[in-house]
Amino acid sequence: MPTAKINGINLYYEVHGDGPAVIFLHGSGGNHVIWWQQVGYFSQRYKVVTVDLRGFGKSDEGAGGPDALQFPADVVGLMDHLKIEMAAVVGQSLGATACLRLAVEYPNRTAAVVLAASAGNMNHAELSDLTAADRRKADELAVLDRLMSKTFQQREPELTWLFQQLGTFNAAGHGTVHNASKKGPTPAEVSASKVPVHFLVGDRDAVLSLKTMRLAHQLVAGSTLTVVPNAPHSLYWENPPVFNCLIDQYLMTVFR
Repeated sequence: MPTAKINGINLYYEVHGDGPAVIFLHGSGGNHVIWWQQVGYFSQRYKVVTVDLRGFGKSDEGAGGPDALQFPADVVGLMDHLKIEMAAVVGQSLGATACLRLAVEYPNRTAAVVLAASAGNMNHAELSDLTAADRRKADELAVLDRLMSKTFQQREPELTWLFQQLGTFNAAGHGTVHNASKKGPTPAEVSASKVPVHFLVGDRDAVLSLKTMRLAHQLVAGSTLTVVPNAPHSLYWENPPVFNCLIDQYLMTVFR
């Protein structure tokens, strides 16, 4: 099993394919396995790196438990271990927050970031208020209903069960990761990094509203936004052909 000693912990990772490097970062309910419907597709043209963030999957938690503020340094440490100078980074939900910190803290190592179903927890008063309102509304729903559509749950009970089981392999979750909700960089800091930022959101995301994502896009100079019709929070899982195609189209503009 490939693990690397990064910043004092054993970090689990996998590498598939060859080409420009693309790193996939999972959300709070997942680990590297959530990308099983992306690895085969993207590894045909890219060096795909999946990783268990500290506290998730097969990676160690670290002393005192996992801390979201350490995620970017862990990713760069893994890049050093793999001799990857520059990579595009795709993050889902919590992983997208790590993407944005990575872009600001290590802009010379980040070719681009894709924030899927996340505004990156940017430090901006109006955006924070909208995000908090979205969260309160989402909390009224059952956890599974926040993440995927009822139609998918009924049509694909096996994949729905598998989705739920992945979280059982994690020591951590959103509520146990230190600083998971800590404000991230300001929009001005993100813009100043000069790292290309792409927001991807479904118009039926029950965790994050379209209004919130549009504001995030407007706040980051030069960013791009794709809105996917009839798509839920976990688009990567529920409709991978659409997710993969949209990410691929964006990556082609990054790695010309």
